[in-house]
Amino acid sequence: MPAQGGARCLATARAQRWDPAELLRVLLNEEVVGRDSATRRMRRKKAAFPTGKTLASWPPEESSIPEATQNALVTLEWVGRHENLVISGPSGTSKPHLIEGLAAAAIEADMRVAWFTLETLTQAINRAKADGSVARAVARICSVNVIVVDDIGMLPAGQEAAEAFYRVVDAAYERRSVAVTSNIHLSGFDTIMPKTLATATVDRLLHHAHLVITKGDSHRLAEALAGKGVTPLT
Repeated sequence: MPAQGGARCLATARAQRWDPAELLRVLLNEEVVGRDSATRRMRRKKAAFPTGKTLASWPPEESSIPEATQNALVTLEWVGRHENLVISGPSGTSKPHLIEGLAAAAIEADMRVAWFTLETLTQAINRAKADGSVARAVARICSVNVIVVDDIGMLPAGQEAAEAFYRVVDAAYERRSVAVTSNIHLSGFDTIMPKTLATATVDRLLHHAHLVITKGDSHRLAEALAGKGVTPLT
């Protein structure tokens, strides 16, 4: 427990004449709260979220995702059931924002999250190949509650990337939740990665999954055209 917190408790105890048992209870509670807060900070840092967005900044009314679906995802009950989440749709429709917000909420709910792009996931698996520790690397990745693989489909995925993605989805199957964002539908994954691996990966990914489709124009482009996000030139 931080020294300031303990000092405040002692000062309050003296002012209000707490009995020793009450003071001990409060001090222990402060200790638990402090440890929980430190644990969440550590987990956020380890997850390495790309922007720090949370659900507090998520504009539900601007999303094409039905309100009922948004509300169901925010409960995180799907994580407890080891179900997957796939959000696909055009670029600029806030897919990563929602996923990152849900991932941040998961950490606040005392869960652990790992965040990857397909590129960083491939790099992690390839590093493990160098010393023959692929199985341990995959097990370490799948030790968390939610594994996020963001922005699939922006670039073609070669054999190594497809293999890394398959390894993780297969290891997590019915044991952990995998959350994926993509600008293409999963039915088109065989256009960006080898067909055999794409088919096997999608089969496992979708078996227990919530498939959410976003629609509409790019929010980023709309803001740019409206002159938002920059200081006007004078």
